[in-house]
Amino acid sequence: MELWQMDIVGGVFLADGREVKVVTGVDDQSRYCVIVKAVLRATGRAVCLAFVEALRAFGAPGEVLTDNGKQFTARFGHGGEVLFDRICRDNGITHRLTQPRSPTTTGKVERFHQSMGRELLDDAGPFEDLAAVQAALDAWVAGYNTVRPHQSLDMACPAERFNPVPEAERDLLPLRVPPILTGAPQPSSAAAEPPVELPADVADPRHQEPPGEVSGDQAGVGQVEPAPVSAVWQGGPIEFERVVPPSGNLGVAGKQFWLGTSRAGQVLTFWADTDVIHLLAGGVRLKSLRSHLSTADLAALFARGGRAAGPSPLPQAETDAALEVERTVTKYGMVSLGGRYLLAAEILARRRVTIRIEETTLMFLDPDTRELLRTRPNPLIWPKCLLLRGARPAGPPPVLARSPVTVQRRANSFGVIMVCRQTVSLGRRHAGEVVTVHVSDTTFTIDLDEGPRTVRRTTDIPIRNHKAHRPRKVDHVS
Repeated sequence: MELWQMDIVGGVFLADGREVKVVTGVDDQSRYCVIVKAVLRATGRAVCLAFVEALRAFGAPGEVLTDNGKQFTARFGHGGEVLFDRICRDNGITHRLTQPRSPTTTGKVERFHQSMGRELLDDAGPFEDLAAVQAALDAWVAGYNTVRPHQSLDMACPAERFNPVPEAERDLLPLRVPPILTGAPQPSSAAAEPPVELPADVADPRHQEPPGEVSGDQAGVGQVEPAPVSAVWQGGPIEFERVVPPSGNLGVAGKQFWLGTSRAGQVLTFWADTDVIHLLAGGVRLKSLRSHLSTADLAALFARGGRAAGPSPLPQAETDAALEVERTVTKYGMVSLGGRYLLAAEILARRRVTIRIEETTLMFLDPDTRELLRTRPNPLIWPKCLLLRGARPAGPPPVLARSPVTVQRRANSFGVIMVCRQTVSLGRRHAGEVVTVHVSDTTFTIDLDEGPRTVRRTTDIPIRNHKAHRPRKVDHVS
């Protein structure tokens, strides 16, 4: 058992539309599956818990080979050591990484994914819950390891070639697991301490006043009650406050939140769980981000002044209503929804848009005016739409775009302009001129010196440019 190959695969869905990730690992020499763990979110903590479970069952291999996913390495992040690397270092495991864009380096675990998909997942699901996914995976892997012959092993089963670390050797070198994976320790109760009997004229040193301070009785305000013992986090979202530093870059549990220097000194409220973090100022939501916090992080923040949170700042979406989310369009005209990149429009590149989601339609709106910018079919199933990050009940209906739309075009050396990929000839005497075009659904109206000219529109291509192109030389045109 010298080398394990590990990876993460998706494409498994629950009945409510959520996608399940599967953490996998195979022994390089025997093809024995050592890890198959279904998780709702493939966070670094979830991957490491699956890894530790396999180490406890089979012992530590000499090496582990993974790709460059952020769950495995910070090679392309901000540097430092991730939790997976720490587990490998503490247990004497060499962590090897593939070269970027080289999936064949982990070909054996990829081949395992192919077999698992073809023999189990392609014809199964959607599953009722996560436990049903895990039960199906465990049953299939049991047959894969012990019954199913493998061509690369001369038709032997992986279990016949797999040699885990002997129990005696594992006892000599116990597994070392970071405390973050073993759960936060529960604080001991002060009531468990046995009382100490002291004479009446001797003060209990545990309750003496600090030097230089006056007790409540001496100040005439009554006896000072002891500070209450901090409650223990019982799960669920929490709230806590932080003050924005002069730099405007606020750090919480190893992550930076950029607020800007204009908010320096302002007290912000964090609403946080393991899925999302909302930042609020005076009860007004400033931004919402995907959470990086684990349950141990939430317990530590709760112990340092946190409290049980109220309802989410975002209203819960209803099944029979339209939803809205806010997204920023990429430079390629795409938006991310439900783990997929969907086309909005190239002309909307880098714009912040509101997306109104109906069961069969996506509408892209201007966040300020609610003007309808684009309409696309909705490829997502409705239960998955209800789970989108930042989803809220839809607002008023969109406002239809004003028509016609006015654009400018510069005629080329032949007096030809192009609008919505349709060419319109104005004549050579207009070569080099900048003209105004009023674009409607059916016509183009061009403002010329001799009067407006109307041309029938023959395309349905949306307008991409409103301004004239760069001027062209027309010196040779008479």
